[in-house]
Amino acid sequence: MPLRRFGRPGLIGLAARTAVVAGTATAVQGAAMRHQERRAQSEYEQQQYEAAQQQAQMDDAARTAAAQYAPPTSPPAAPPAAADDLIAKLQELGSLKASGVLTDEEFAAAKQKLLS
Repeated sequence: MPLRRFGRPGLIGLAARTAVVAGTATAVQGAAMRHQERRAQSEYEQQQYEAAQQQAQMDDAARTAAAQYAPPTSPPAAPPAAADDLIAKLQELGSLKASGVLTDEEFAAAKQKLLS
């Protein structure tokens, strides 16, 4: 029968006890840190939500104030369609002349007709 020591634990017992205590401390510390991180993240998200709500209220108030004091705007005037149409026809005549479909005399006559 092996001899059993009484009193202080041996080297192996001391190492085992230290490992258990250290493992428990690490687990508790990790759980506490995760809890703190979750709480901080939750607080951050709540602050962001409140800031977004406040910004939306300020934007609405600014829009209301701007609409109240802004003079009514008239729709922008449409560009003259006749000038655009004339330019398009002149470009078409130029491309026909460049491709050789129109002679110089025909081009000059058609251009004169468009410009008058």
